[in-house]
Amino acid sequence: MNESAQSECPMTIKPRAEHQWLGRMAGEWSFESECFMGPDQPPFKSGGEESVRLLGELWVVGESTVSTPDGGTAGNIIALGFDPARGRFVGTFITSCMAHLWVYDGELDLSGRILTLHAEGPSMDPASEGKLVSYRDVVELVDERCRRLTSHVRGEDGKWFQFMTATYRRKA
Repeated sequence: MNESAQSECPMTIKPRAEHQWLGRMAGEWSFESECFMGPDQPPFKSGGEESVRLLGELWVVGESTVSTPDGGTAGNIIALGFDPARGRFVGTFITSCMAHLWVYDGELDLSGRILTLHAEGPSMDPASEGKLVSYRDVVELVDERCRRLTSHVRGEDGKWFQFMTATYRRKA
């Protein structure tokens, strides 16, 4: 779509501060992560690369590649935006290693540095195959060159368990 056609779109909205917040994630990143695969297993450490681009002024789209515990790689795509009508951050996440479409709904904290995204996804408990449980991804913009992601799952007892952390560093 050319620029003039985009500006004539009757549904176009003006970017807000929340869209600009998301835009701070645009760029090329490398990351290191640590994932806890189970209570009796050591954490799995990996790393990867992520490229985040703007889609207009309202969305960010990130594509990453990460190493997996079996020695392979997985591709991931995330799209995040802000829906002014709902007053909520929205998005999706897909990965090449699972068939689930993750749908995000979230909010910024009062400091304006931390975005909490809520989703439902498959239980990690092999005994609960097919059951959906609550997840929470927390994105913290530490500064312009660093951001942190922590992922949590809600247990049967209602308590949140942090199972993954990743630190992203902006490439030069």
